[in-house]
Amino acid sequence: SFFVTSAGSGMGANLGGLAGGDKICQNLATAAGSRGKTWHAYLSAAAANGQPAVNAKDRIGSGPWYNQKGVMIAKSVADLHSDSNNIKKDTALTEKGGIVNGVGDTPNQHDILTGSDSHGRAIAGTNDTTCKNYTSNAETGGSVQLGHFDRTGGGNASWNSAHTSRGCSQPNLVSTGGAGYLYCFATN
Repeated sequence: SFFVTSAGSGMGANLGGLAGGDKICQNLATAAGSRGKTWHAYLSAAAANGQPAVNAKDRIGSGPWYNQKGVMIAKSVADLHSDSNNIKKDTALTEKGGIVNGVGDTPNQHDILTGSDSHGRAIAGTNDTTCKNYTSNAETGGSVQLGHFDRTGGGNASWNSAHTSRGCSQPNLVSTGGAGYLYCFATN
């Protein structure tokens, strides 16, 4: 009921909005054999076009969540956003049960798109931390908030809110230390 995607959109942080992120999760889960579950990407979105902000923590169900090998990641939303969650390199597996490259691997792909603060909420303020709510892959003029699934690097070991990307394009995500991957959670 939890995985890190083995692929991103291929278009940087342009996922086609929140629905596009959810579709990536759903398609990868289905291809890996998941049936009867609804999958959502762990993404927050800024208020825009008269719509309120969306918090990632409110999009993912109530838990508990297990990785592809049956290891518990977190028992609840509160547990997920505490220091006791079990997201780390050897448990943050892909939908196929594979290990994602982290710090020390080549290439490093530990940056995961979240657009969230450490509590799983949309980031307040006027800075773009969601690449225009996951619709931009521009070289400049925006960024996306990233987490470190391996909880390593850069002085901030947050799984969901370590730093922003250098921009929204695929090359920007790669040069920052990622590949446009997402966290996916089964909501049921």
